[in-house]
Amino acid sequence: MVDRKAANLARYQRRMARCQRGSANRRKAKNKVARAHRKVRNARQDFLHKTTTSLVASADLIAIEDLNVKGMVRNRRLARSISDCGWGEFRRQLEYKCERAGRTLVVIDRWCPSSKTCSACGHLLEQLSLNIRVWTCPGCRTRHDRDHNAAKNILAAGRAAARGHIPGDACGAGVRRQGTLLPQLAVKQETPPARAGLPLL
Repeated sequence: MVDRKAANLARYQRRMARCQRGSANRRKAKNKVARAHRKVRNARQDFLHKTTTSLVASADLIAIEDLNVKGMVRNRRLARSISDCGWGEFRRQLEYKCERAGRTLVVIDRWCPSSKTCSACGHLLEQLSLNIRVWTCPGCRTRHDRDHNAAKNILAAGRAAARGHIPGDACGAGVRRQGTLLPQLAVKQETPPARAGLPLL
């Protein structure tokens, strides 16, 4: 949906560029461009709010990786896609929603080798270039999808950090559990089972 709205925005901008400055048609085109900007912004915010709310409601522990977003957007091929995702805003929303709901948010250090560490046996590769999306562990011969493997390692590091004892390879950068649990209804209350954490890249 965001892509479609962004395409409409580009079309309106091209139309405005063809209009004569100071004309009534340019003023109308400028209003359309402003309206298209609002629609793109609202679509992104809607997606981020729905996604973060769903995550906080479905997990007691959320582990995320501390990414260098400013450095990543310098890549001209990936800059637009990264900016569209709104990773900084995504993290900000997760932080305040976890605090409000009493959930645990673990931030894993950006230098943790989550992608090139085997989630099955712990073998660490010396090199793993970005263009390699699937690799086989030389130690246990387990075949890994790069992103799924990183997610498993981030979750394991998050659980280790949340327990309070961080082994040398856990890479737990920070644990946050603030605020009180959400108020419960005045009915028979039972201790809910702990839900599985959700790893995020």
